[in-house]
Amino acid sequence: MSRPGLLLAAGLALSGCVSTTTVVQAPAPAGPAGGVPAGMQYLYGSGEAAALSIQAYNALVDGVRRRMAGDGAAGSDRRASVVLAPGATVLAPRFASCDDKPPAAVFDVDETMLLNLGYEGDDAQRSGGWDAGRWDRWEKTGITKVAAVPGAVAAVQALRAMGVAVIFNTNRAAANAAETETALAFAGLGPAKHGETLFLKGDVDGKSAKDGRRDAIAQRWCVVAMGGDQLGDFTDSFAPLSPPERRAAAAGPVIGSMWGRGWFVLPNPVYGTGLGSTFDQTFPPATRWADPQEKR
Repeated sequence: MSRPGLLLAAGLALSGCVSTTTVVQAPAPAGPAGGVPAGMQYLYGSGEAAALSIQAYNALVDGVRRRMAGDGAAGSDRRASVVLAPGATVLAPRFASCDDKPPAAVFDVDETMLLNLGYEGDDAQRSGGWDAGRWDRWEKTGITKVAAVPGAVAAVQALRAMGVAVIFNTNRAAANAAETETALAFAGLGPAKHGETLFLKGDVDGKSAKDGRRDAIAQRWCVVAMGGDQLGDFTDSFAPLSPPERRAAAAGPVIGSMWGRGWFVLPNPVYGTGLGSTFDQTFPPATRWADPQEKR
C-alpha cells in the first residue's frame, strides 16, 4: 500500500487554476468538505462508489454463474483460466489451462474486499508519506475497524454456494496472517486460511509482486474470476509500463476483452498506481483548452 498518489492527486486538485487579472475572475477552488480528501470522500463516503462496487460484484457473480453453467456467452473459454500463463504479459497474453481443476475466484483484500476505514480516517488527519510501521500496527490492531466493500459479502456467499473457492491474494504481511484472517471474518468474508485460501506478501516466491502467488493458485484451481482495485491485482506485467502505456495496454484487444469477463475492477481514487500520471500524461497537450473570456 502506498500514498504518494494521494498527495499527487491533492496537489493537482489544488493547482487547477492560477490567480491572474482576468475579464471574468474564476472562483477560487474550494477545499475538501470537512477537511476530508476528495478521493476518500468518494471511496468511503459516497453512494456512487458503493454502486460501482456492487455493480462490479454483481457482474462478477453473474459471469461466474454463466461460466459454471457452460454458457459460451460468458466471454471466456471454460478450459482456460483467467490468470495469464507463466511468461505471458499484457502485451503478449496467453492464459493458463484449467484442465479438470476445481473452480476458484481470486481477490485482492484492501479496498477490494475490505475498506480500511480506521486506517484511512487516521491517515486523512495526517500529513507526510507512507509509514510502513504504522501500516503494520494497523494490520495487527485494526481488525474491528474495517468494513466489507459494498457487494463483497453477497458475492462471496454466492460464489461459495456455487462451489467456487474464494481465494484472497494480498500484500499484507505473512507475520500478521492470523489478524488478517480475523479481519476478513469480522467483515463477513471468512473463513480464510493462510496457505490455503489466503496468500500474503512473500508467500511462494518471497516477493511482493503477485504473479508467483497467482501461478501457484492457478496450478491448483481453475481461476474463473479475479477482482482487484489495482492493475497489479491481475498481472505484474503492467508494472514496467508508463501510465499512458498501462492505459493503452488495459484497452488492448485481448486484455480489453477481459474487463467484466473474468477481470473485475473496484474503484480506488485514494492510492495506488492509478494516481501516478503527470499533468501532461493526464491531459495531453493537444487537448488543452483556455476559457476565451479569461486573459492569461
